[in-house]
Amino acid sequence: MTKSAVRNLAIAACLLGGLGVGLAAKSTIKATKPLANKSVRPTSPTESSAASTTGYKVGDAIANFTLLNVDNKKVSLAEYANAKGAIVVFTCNHCPFSQAYEGRIMALDAKYAPKGYPVIAINPNDPGLQPDDSFAEMQKRAKERGYSFPYLLDDGQATAKAFGAKKTPQVYVVTKAKSGYTLSYMGAIDDNSNEPDKVSTKYTEAALDALLAGRQPSPNTTVAVGCSIKWKQL
Repeated sequence: MTKSAVRNLAIAACLLGGLGVGLAAKSTIKATKPLANKSVRPTSPTESSAASTTGYKVGDAIANFTLLNVDNKKVSLAEYANAKGAIVVFTCNHCPFSQAYEGRIMALDAKYAPKGYPVIAINPNDPGLQPDDSFAEMQKRAKERGYSFPYLLDDGQATAKAFGAKKTPQVYVVTKAKSGYTLSYMGAIDDNSNEPDKVSTKYTEAALDALLAGRQPSPNTTVAVGCSIKWKQL
């Protein structure tokens, strides 16, 4: 089996989220497949509204969260009081899309943390459904890759639900306000998940550059490309 075939099987398994997911999973794959094929675009107002029926919308105030970091210490958004904002990224270990974007997430932190927008990575997945996303595996990956940013475990998945996250990776750029933070951009990192050298639009960087220049991001919402979050079974 070729490397390409192995990758395609991994992506399919990621999107399915495991065996026995039924028709809902088939519907998810049908909707996601065009995006996985290197296409990301800004959402229209109608699409933005439909995609944001739950979770934060651009302009909303962001509630503080406190989660366990891979160094076994708790990290809160409120701790970044001296920053201009933060790049909150829901990501994980196992997802092929998260793996493809890992270097770009690290590059975002290297470029924008000194400018006041550090990366805060959050793993929202249930390790009971995806063992590769366990806390121990998170610690291992962060150490091996040399993450310069916190990698937090959203153990109860409350933070992912509050943000309205659906995919890994999915970005939320939050900006410091008079009291707390507000959401300024959400969606994709760029428009090519598979081939970084063929990216034509860097959505997250464009949003950050606009904010640093005193402008509002445009677009402020794009469609995130990635694997479905593995939600805990009730």
